[in-house]
Amino acid sequence: MNDRRYWLFGLRIAGDFGITLALPVVILAYLGKRLDARFDTAPWLLITGFVLAAFTSGMLIYRKAKRYGKEYQQLK
Repeated sequence: MNDRRYWLFGLRIAGDFGITLALPVVILAYLGKRLDARFDTAPWLLITGFVLAAFTSGMLIYRKAKRYGKEYQQLK
């Protein structure tokens, strides 16, 4: 039964990290593409969106990893 808790915890982390990585990229890339089309600055705002998404995702993953690390210690 204890292995099941670890398995579910791992799946929760994988899903959470996946969403945390994907959402900023999709949202900021879409926003950058739309702004590039509006201001005729292609591809600069799209690239800026990707850079901001990478920075944002990195910060969010770091915070979540710290939180999940503490939570993992409590599982033991």
